[in-house]
Amino acid sequence: MKKGLLVVSFGTSCAETRALTIEALERDLAAAYPERKFFRAWTSGFIRKKLKASEGLSIDSVPEAMERILADGVTDLLVQPTHMMAGEEFSSVIDDIKAFRERFSSVSLGEPLLASSDDINLLAKALEQIFSSVGEDEMLALMGHGSSAVKENPYEKLNEVFAQDGFERFRVGTVEFEPGFAPILDAARLRRPERIHLAPLMVVAGDHALNDMAGDEEDSWSSRLKTEGFEVISVLKGMGEYASVREMYVSHANEAKLI
Repeated sequence: MKKGLLVVSFGTSCAETRALTIEALERDLAAAYPERKFFRAWTSGFIRKKLKASEGLSIDSVPEAMERILADGVTDLLVQPTHMMAGEEFSSVIDDIKAFRERFSSVSLGEPLLASSDDINLLAKALEQIFSSVGEDEMLALMGHGSSAVKENPYEKLNEVFAQDGFERFRVGTVEFEPGFAPILDAARLRRPERIHLAPLMVVAGDHALNDMAGDEEDSWSSRLKTEGFEVISVLKGMGEYASVREMYVSHANEAKLI
């Protein structure tokens, strides 16, 4: 039985962060499963098309990757997404994989990063360590993407865990959907920190981090906080750059369930 590993990401058009995040995740997952042949797929058609035009780089969609994997003779497939949560993109991955299920002997699927309360607690502890240099008189504002397709908002849960752990100076907001920028602005006005560190709570530090978070436009998080009189420092590192976060994805792959 020939075994395969498919790592599925949303994708990014930023080459530098791609190498530091998505490709780092792919390397760690491939190293964890040396007996499986590695394949990749990206779910964003817009980004795949953009990279094809700008770099001549062809990256498969999930259906394209599944056809390629079958043509290679793989019968036992492990699929691990690098998405942050079980939102619309993850649901699309499940639908695409199920359409091919009967053509494989075995297909297993790992969870996205924040799939359970345990995941939220683990990520909170990892972030508390990663950003331990943020002082008591400072604040860390993390930018998540947000989704309308999740029943329980993991970002709100992260804020609760940070507070329980004594890290009230750490707050999570989102660029889209709930809870938005409000938790960040409310906490900043209440705490009046000496400075605010901004960081993306996303696998890659892509367009949202560069523009919506750290950009010079008046509606970016950085500009809005500076308008309030705060000193702002932007940390342009995606979650995929941190080994402790990548280890969580490998753990999810280890716990993958048959579909």
